[in-house]
Amino acid sequence: MITPLLTKKLSLPERGRIICISDVHANLAYLKGLLAKLSLRDEDTLVFVGDIMEKGPDSLATLRYLMELDRRRRCVFVLGNCDYWYDDEDHTKPCTDWYVKRYLLTNSNGLGPGLLAQMCEEAGFEIRPDFDIDEFRAVLGARYAAEFEFLGAMPQLIETEHYIFVHGGIPEGDPLFWDGWDLMKNDNFMGQGRKFSKWVIVGHWPVVLYRESITDAKPIIDRESHIISIDGGCVLKDDGQLNALIIPHNGSEDFECVWYDPFPVRRVKTAQAGSETSAYIRWGDNKVEILERGEEFSRVRHVRTGYELDILTKYLYGESGVVRCNDCTDYVLPLAAGDEVSVVETTSRGYLVKHEGVSGWYFGELE
Repeated sequence: MITPLLTKKLSLPERGRIICISDVHANLAYLKGLLAKLSLRDEDTLVFVGDIMEKGPDSLATLRYLMELDRRRRCVFVLGNCDYWYDDEDHTKPCTDWYVKRYLLTNSNGLGPGLLAQMCEEAGFEIRPDFDIDEFRAVLGARYAAEFEFLGAMPQLIETEHYIFVHGGIPEGDPLFWDGWDLMKNDNFMGQGRKFSKWVIVGHWPVVLYRESITDAKPIIDRESHIISIDGGCVLKDDGQLNALIIPHNGSEDFECVWYDPFPVRRVKTAQAGSETSAYIRWGDNKVEILERGEEFSRVRHVRTGYELDILTKYLYGESGVVRCNDCTDYVLPLAAGDEVSVVETTSRGYLVKHEGVSGWYFGELE
């Protein structure tokens, strides 16, 4: 199936900040927390770089919140792969019926009911194994015309004087032959060795996946390639955060970063040195062998590298043998007395904390 391509050229105001946010993933609480932290000004432009919905708990509420925000402020939206529902609604394609049915019947979203399921619940449309797809489209299409129209207006790419905003990345080859899906879902874009004359700002691929031995969720700014990746793993990672890349004014390259997470902030009481070696086991490479299972911690061996470490047992998927785990690390953060850290996990051995976006362990006392 060919995904229709929609791109737009846009001129940004000369005054005011350009604030880029991606991969909210229906986490309305994080979004509100981040916007409050940004202390928005009337002259600001908000650019949402895709995946505002799905995976988190509040797809429909988040969509409506952003529609209202768009009425009150200058907002720009780029379509992400998790936002791509409008075509299924407004332009019925038989080849997509099976996907919509599977999505609704199996909750293939995996982390909670997504946009269409929440619409069905609100509209009183019962999702049964034998539900009629045409009735489904008629009910949702009539009741949620404004929501689908809002999504349908989103391009996959916006080009401005100095910046390009695209959720996944820019495909190779002639733009005349691009498929819209390849702009929304372009995995490992920063690892493709591409270089651009304008700054290309993307989400989609959590930035932590670009690092080998530590978990750092801050945006990555590659000045040689002119690519900035900003997905902080909101919803998808236990220690994830919602990032904002701040461009002080149109044309500026003095980028700043602000992020939000809900973890309690405390101060380091006693300093500690950092790890000399560490591992970061993450999605896509998270097969481990259980060497010794414990109630709180388990000793495991990373299948690909053979590296052994202790991880929280609750992060394991499976009972014995080769299993998978949530993202985890044994990195010990280098910290000085007085440093502020966000506490992700409190355990009998110490604290899993974040400092300046980097996750790791702290084994001293906290104030």
